Amino acid sequence: MSLYDEGHTIAGWTGVGVATAGSCVLGVGVCVVSVPYLVGGAAIVGLGVLVTWVLHLAGWGKPPGVRPRDQWGMRVRDTAARGGHPGCVGCRLAGR
Repeated sequence: MSLYDEGHTIAGWTGVGVATAGSCVLGVGVCVVSVPYLVGGAAIVGLGVLVTWVLHLAGWGKPPGVRPRDQWGMRVRDTAARGGHPGCVGCRLAGR
């Protein structure tokens, strides 16, 4: 068990997975010199950002800073997300 809050969340890992897939498509685009692959890969990376943001707003992310120890689990939903987190850029962009 970790001694600190690493911030592993559903939102974070999902976003990393989508962005990794997009980076792979971008890499293929660079290797084969294909504009459609480059554009598609960039679009997938952008989708990863949007997916992470939406999941964060739905409570599957974490607020800035360290969470209490009982909320360190990856599958613990953040009930305070609906009202917005103080100092959170993503919540501010959503108007919370």
